[in-house]
Amino acid sequence: MSLIESQWGWGHMSVEADAKGRVLIVDDSRLIRELAHDALEGSVRLECCKSGEAALEALQREPADLVLSDLTMQGMSGLELLERVRREHPETDFVLITAHASIESAVRALRMGAADYLQKPIQPEQFRAVVDRLLLHRRLFMENDRLRAALRTTESCRTLLNCLEAGEIYAVALDLLLHSLSCRRGLALFRRVGLPKSDGVAFRGFDEREARALRRALVEEKPPLRLESVTEVQLGNDALLDEAFRTADVQGGRVLTVPLRGVEGEAGLVWILEDEREMGTREIEQAAVIAGHADLALVNAERFYRAKERAFIDDVTEIYNARYLLQALEHETQRAERFGKPMSVLFLDLDYFKRVNDQHGHLVGSRVLRRLSEVFADCVRQVDTLARYGGDEFTIVLVDTGHEGGLVVAERIRKTVAETIFEGAQGTPIRLTISIGVAVYPEHSRSRDGLLDLSDKAMYLAKSRGRNCVCSASEVE
Repeated sequence: MSLIESQWGWGHMSVEADAKGRVLIVDDSRLIRELAHDALEGSVRLECCKSGEAALEALQREPADLVLSDLTMQGMSGLELLERVRREHPETDFVLITAHASIESAVRALRMGAADYLQKPIQPEQFRAVVDRLLLHRRLFMENDRLRAALRTTESCRTLLNCLEAGEIYAVALDLLLHSLSCRRGLALFRRVGLPKSDGVAFRGFDEREARALRRALVEEKPPLRLESVTEVQLGNDALLDEAFRTADVQGGRVLTVPLRGVEGEAGLVWILEDEREMGTREIEQAAVIAGHADLALVNAERFYRAKERAFIDDVTEIYNARYLLQALEHETQRAERFGKPMSVLFLDLDYFKRVNDQHGHLVGSRVLRRLSEVFADCVRQVDTLARYGGDEFTIVLVDTGHEGGLVVAERIRKTVAETIFEGAQGTPIRLTISIGVAVYPEHSRSRDGLLDLSDKAMYLAKSRGRNCVCSASEVE
């Protein structure tokens, strides 16, 4: 196995190329057909046709690498057949055979796209030589074409190496596969490392109803999938996906299945639907190149995640700290601006939390804060950012969430905290309330610092109104 095969997995693809070329001999002379058969038998997949019409039927049934045709035949002539083959099967090479060769006929055949011509009488060695030469030329041309395609694919994969979030890698890999394979529909199913119950899915080419129905069929109504069950790029029908398509009433079919792997738990499957475009070995090779780059990107993302855990995780609550919050909020603000999406920032502060520390001690206070973080996490999505800003202050960034949605989430958190019983010293129940301020991009501010400042002011407005309530930055004078 070559170094390239070892690195990208080409040596483990599930579709094997046919080593023998397919060749058609077209001649109304039985003698020529038998001569060609004896000369080429065993070295190629040979089919003999006694007319141009029969050759076109054979090509329609199965493409061929090479056609060798007599010039003068009953019915369709060799030049007429050459014209049809070049128009209807442009990837098939053509050799003209004639008993009356002239400069004019040879030049005309070559101008029409013939690869060569042979003059009768033909010796068996001539048949073998011209077929071997042209098939070798085709193999070299196709190999160069594959290498050029692989280089283009590799260049396009640079985007993956700039991704440090695993969820983004799966989506980018899906987009790269669709673009590289010239396909329209695809989906990615993945599990995030270190995040329980974190199966995610991304769709391309499906309408909203189809995506929603497929999400239910693949994630919400199914037990966690064993994403490691597929270890190599495969082309064919997928039983799991076929069942999901039937359940969701979505048209399915053959798919290219591409596994993606990290080394610490990141795993995903990308399915590219064949639809009208028939795929084969070349598409599998391109997919293997993209999968190799995606795997490297996932390894980098896992390392970044571990480093981020050490640098950006709060020791007490085990959620993100203020350092990470500032970076994440800056990133999400830029993303919201780029895609024209809203974003809500919630600033949360516990009411009278000092009493908990004074009455129960700081160890109990830390335990209450940790439990409070779990309550917050249950109230938001995985794509949202939850961080401890400092002391008993927390901040939540709700992506793709407008003003009304932000207020709804804030009220849900406020109500959940008020209804939760926390455990104090010797099991003493503790009741807490919380004040929340909400600021929205771009309605209230278009900057990270502006959103934090206004959500903080809205939180203090909630404090001034008696605590245990939600206020919007729209209410801040």
